[in-house]
Amino acid sequence: MPESTLGQLSTLLVYGAMAAYMVALVSFAVDLSGLRDRGPQGRRRRAAGIAMATTWLGAALHLIAVVTRGIAAGRVPWANMYEFSLLATFMAVALFLGLQRGRDLRFLGTFITGPVLLLLGVAVAVLYVRADGVPPALDSYWLVIHVSVATLATGVFTVAVTFSVIQLFQERAELRRGRESLDAPRPSQGAEGSVATVVAEQTEAAPRLGVWGRLLESVPSSAELERLAFRLNAVGFMMWTFTVIAGAIWAEHAWGRPWGWDPKEVWSFVIWVVYAAYLHARATRGWEGRRAAYLSIFGFVCILANYFVVNLLFNNSLHAYSGLG
Repeated sequence: MPESTLGQLSTLLVYGAMAAYMVALVSFAVDLSGLRDRGPQGRRRRAAGIAMATTWLGAALHLIAVVTRGIAAGRVPWANMYEFSLLATFMAVALFLGLQRGRDLRFLGTFITGPVLLLLGVAVAVLYVRADGVPPALDSYWLVIHVSVATLATGVFTVAVTFSVIQLFQERAELRRGRESLDAPRPSQGAEGSVATVVAEQTEAAPRLGVWGRLLESVPSSAELERLAFRLNAVGFMMWTFTVIAGAIWAEHAWGRPWGWDPKEVWSFVIWVVYAAYLHARATRGWEGRRAAYLSIFGFVCILANYFVVNLLFNNSLHAYSGLG
């Protein structure tokens, strides 16, 4: 049976969104290059403006693609890996755009649009399935509740791990800047022109920080990045907790048991434990900074393993349909 017109339109809209995100990615990269080269203070960041405009355009096309996919399938559009990828990437982009209202986080654009573009490419090239109905076990209002919250949580965790990765680079750059500041020569009192000499020497030493070091001077401190990651991970954890509970209730309705140690259930619980450990260590053990970032990244690695490895390799589980559509 051929793809419906709306299904084809949804796919074309995904390609349109990918084109917009590609322009945004290049523009964000150009903006980062300008930040790296330390342009004039207060200069207008035209590349960032283009990047934000095309990101908004991509998000609009992305949203319409999700909606038309749902209409074409006659159900909510998150019943398989292809649709989950569409919705999760949209949530990540929407969260990135929403965060701009409180602070200037445009530097983050490259690190959001890049992975989003990559996952959309994998979705249309590898995970694509025709818009159709769902197996009987999925034909439930719990599909709307359980999977939608899981998708929201994944989008939140994606942005949080981006903060954590940049935090590690920023912390390393801060330590290097601190060491170079201690090693810099001090002006001697009464020595004419000594201050100017020191400033000149420090300016000449600046390139030793490298491209990343100069760039990271323009982004928030590692402590601020860590706080942002923690807040997002806390929100994502609450969503994931609800996801696990809702999944258990749905399993009781569909299979007559709330928990059966299915691979998907096991990995969902592993993810919950990792993020619970992260929040506990961060709140009560003082695990701030680098150790918190490593735990945040490890939690997201578990999410990727749950999404790709479990869905694609464990096709004999009760959740096998999530990868087959």
